[in-house]
Amino acid sequence: MKCLPAAKVAGTKGNVLHDWHAEVLAIRAFNHCLLQECDRMIADPRESSRLLRWRKPADGRGVNVNQPFAICDDIKIHMYCSEVPCGDASIELVMKAQADDTPWSVSESVPGSDVPAHLKGHESFSELGIVRRKPARGDSPSTLSKSCSDKLALKQCYSLLNAATSLLIPPNNAYISTLILPRPQYVPSACRRAFGPDGRMAPMVTESWPGDYSYHAFQICATDIDFAFSRGIASMLDEHPKGSNISAIWTPNVQETIINGVIQGRSWTDPQGASLVSKRRMWDLALRVLMQIEGVLPFGADQHVQKILEDRRRVKGDITLGALRGWILNHDDGFKRPALNWR
Repeated sequence: MKCLPAAKVAGTKGNVLHDWHAEVLAIRAFNHCLLQECDRMIADPRESSRLLRWRKPADGRGVNVNQPFAICDDIKIHMYCSEVPCGDASIELVMKAQADDTPWSVSESVPGSDVPAHLKGHESFSELGIVRRKPARGDSPSTLSKSCSDKLALKQCYSLLNAATSLLIPPNNAYISTLILPRPQYVPSACRRAFGPDGRMAPMVTESWPGDYSYHAFQICATDIDFAFSRGIASMLDEHPKGSNISAIWTPNVQETIINGVIQGRSWTDPQGASLVSKRRMWDLALRVLMQIEGVLPFGADQHVQKILEDRRRVKGDITLGALRGWILNHDDGFKRPALNWR
């Protein structure tokens, strides 16, 4: 289980990751890498970056002009997954793996939790195109974390940027260009349904939002090249391989080992256990960078933040009402965004 049980979310205050599936960690690490690049460029404006550039006046085009950086125009983002993302894109694989393909019975709600019945795991796998939760197993503690299929579908409109990174960088060019999946697991019809413009994302195809958000369908490619540590390779060495509770984060500047949503060796209750990609530490870094930018926000710094967050809330709200129906927010973890104290 690589997500935080719903009962444990309250009081974690942005220090504990709610979800540490590989796809989610990769996206969080990408955001942290961008923030580090912003920090480096602020420290020495003469520094160049392969990922980012300073924005020019011509970049405005309705985007919040206070976001001083942009992802370089020649950058394309490709994402490789060693397994098809959990949720709708892989539900046919779940059906195929069953000795009896009769959908499992479902109670009115997950026993002992406030998870609503419509937010399903693997049960009712005859229902296609729906939002599903993690973990999918019915004997695991219940969560309100949505599947990786759902989160990647959302990112096609929302961009890969999180709220903290969006304070500094607009979403242009921050969308996945290609999703690369292992050929033996790739079910084209399932991926079209989960992500494609003629699947459940159809209502979003012609939509556009303030902040320059819009639907960007990624191309899906299949590969015959196996990841050296994939489940398929492990199965060749061990008839019954077991998943590890350890997750790794790697970027050119960051290496971390995560267990149960915090740095290995730390507990949920220890603020020192917060990963660099945790909500609290990402916001700390983003606001620190923002406050160093002379002249970008001489007035209305907090209004700038509120406008960007409002645009993002609108995008997410429209998607979860139109394409990803049934999406519900996770519990509040008690995190409070630090105030902007403009010097």
